[in-house]
Amino acid sequence: MLTLPNILTLSRIFAVPLLVAFLWWPQWHAGYAIAFALYCLMGVTDYFDGYLARSNGTVSKLGVFLDPIADKIMVAAVILMLVGTRHDTALITGIHLIAALVILLREIAVSGLREFLAGLQVSLPVSKLAKWKTTLQLVAFGALILAGAVPDILWVRAVGLACLWGAAVLTLVTGWDYLRVGLRHMDS
Repeated sequence: MLTLPNILTLSRIFAVPLLVAFLWWPQWHAGYAIAFALYCLMGVTDYFDGYLARSNGTVSKLGVFLDPIADKIMVAAVILMLVGTRHDTALITGIHLIAALVILLREIAVSGLREFLAGLQVSLPVSKLAKWKTTLQLVAFGALILAGAVPDILWVRAVGLACLWGAAVLTLVTGWDYLRVGLRHMDS
């Protein structure tokens, strides 16, 4: 049960409060720099927990259960912190809140859909487009966290927001694809 992949997944979950703590003070640029490094480390562990589990044949029910939870906790925490803590210089504001909300709502909806389909013993595999969505999302949040560390370098935030919108568009497309699959298994 406590295999290396599961330990890596658990480390991501336990790192979220630390990430939030570093993002808590909007004017503490060093905190955002540390948060960026921690966020990158969390992304690396996300890759390696799955890779190691598959390559070593140690995919476990615990890992399958915890991995998406770890991802969703991290995404939700980062969105909330980027929206809520930088009062006068928020990193996600105005119209960009829509993109963040689309991503957050899709995370919740797909989790519910996966849970429903699991009860029917139907799996919902991750599509290649969903992997691109995740990549854009990770880059977006990473760039926005980094923008808090280097607020004078305006293009960093611009890259983060552009990737956020790209991720939001792919979120809608992949969310719709998943919903169509789910609807086929629902009773009238």
